[in-house]
Amino acid sequence: MTGLLDNLAPALLPAHAERFRDEVRAFLASELPPASADLRARSWMGYDAAFSRRLAARGWVGVTLPAEYGGAAMDAFSRFVLVEELLACGAPVSAHWIADRQSGPLILRYGTEAQRRFYLPKICAAEALFCIGMSEPNAGSDLASVGTRATRIEADAGNGGGGWRLQGRKIWTTNADHCDYMIALVRSAGSAEDRQRGLSQFIIDLKLPGVTVRPIRDLSGDAHFSEVFFDDVRLADDALIGREGAGWEQVTAELAFERSGPERLYSSIVLLDRWIRWLSAQEAGQATNAAQLATVGRFAAHLATLRQLSIAVTAKLAAGESPIVEAALVKDIGTEFEQQIPAAIEAALGADPAADVDADLLRAAAYLSQIAPTFSLRGGTREILRGMIARGLGLR
Repeated sequence: MTGLLDNLAPALLPAHAERFRDEVRAFLASELPPASADLRARSWMGYDAAFSRRLAARGWVGVTLPAEYGGAAMDAFSRFVLVEELLACGAPVSAHWIADRQSGPLILRYGTEAQRRFYLPKICAAEALFCIGMSEPNAGSDLASVGTRATRIEADAGNGGGGWRLQGRKIWTTNADHCDYMIALVRSAGSAEDRQRGLSQFIIDLKLPGVTVRPIRDLSGDAHFSEVFFDDVRLADDALIGREGAGWEQVTAELAFERSGPERLYSSIVLLDRWIRWLSAQEAGQATNAAQLATVGRFAAHLATLRQLSIAVTAKLAAGESPIVEAALVKDIGTEFEQQIPAAIEAALGADPAADVDADLLRAAAYLSQIAPTFSLRGGTREILRGMIARGLGLR
C-alpha cells in the first residue's frame, strides 16, 4: 500500500478554490430551503430538477467543461469545493449528478464534435439528465459479462439508413425514471466469453419506442433505482460514443471520474453533524461523555486524512492525469468510513436508552442505517476495487 500512497503527494486546495467556497456557501444560504436531517441525508439521492437548474444558472453544472460547450471552464479543485459544500449541507444533487460528474466528461473526451455540441450545453443547463447503464441482472459485479446487445443494421433502401438494434436490460439504474438519456455499456460484437472485447457505449434516448423503465423501491421506501428494458430499440449511428469495441477503455475512464471526487466521503456527513449538534445540546452543563467524545474525535481524524487523500487525487486530475487505481483506493476506504458513521451513532444512541433523542436525529440515523450497505456497492464493489488496488501494487 505504501507504494500506491506515494503516488498521492500531499496537496492543498489553491486560494481561488477557497474563495469560491464563500460564493457557494452564500448561494446555498439563499437558495436552499431548510429541511430536516433525514431529508438532507438523502443528498446523493435527493432529486430536485428545479434546484439543479438554479445551480446551472450560476454555471455550476458541468463546471469543468469548456466554455465553448456551455461549461464554466473551472478546474478540478473548484469542483471539489462545490461538491464538498453541496454534500455538507445536504443539497439535493441527484438530478444533475451523473451528467455533471461522468456523462459530460465522457462525451467531451470520447464523443464526436456533433455529440459535444448537442449534449454538453444541455447538460450544463441541467436540461439533459443522464443515467448510466452498467449493471445487469445475473451479472453481479462482473461488468465485462454484460449481455445487452447492440446489433448493427446494414443500410439499405428499406430500413431508413442503418443504425443499431438494441436488446436487453439494465438494473440498479439511478433516476432512470426521471432521466432523458442513458449512457449504456453493451456488447456490439462477440459473446460474453470475449469479456472486455466487443463492448461499446451508446447514448440512448429513454423516450425511444421499446424502452421500458420500472422503478425499484428499496428498504428506506425510496425508489431511486430502476430496471430498464430494451425491446428491439432502434438507435441511429450517431448514438455510438467513441470507437465501436472501445467500450471497456471508455467505461474504465468513466468509473475513474465517478470514484475520484469527494462524493465518497460525505454520504453520512449530515447525520454526523446532526449527532454532534445533539451531543452539544445534551452535554451543556453535564459531565462530558468520554466515549462519545472519542468517537467524534476518531471520525474527525479519519475525515481529515481521507479529505487529504481525496484532494491529492483531485490534484492529479487537475494535472491531466487519470488516477484510476488511486481513486479506487480512496473510494474503498472512503465508503468504509461512510458506513461506520451510522453504525457507531446508532450504537451510541442505543447505549443510553433513557436519553431524550429528538425524532429528526432518529429518522436520519434510521435512513442511513438502511441505505449504508449500498455505499460499498455503487461505483464498484469493495471486492472489485481491492482487486484493482492489488494489481496496482503488483500483488496480482
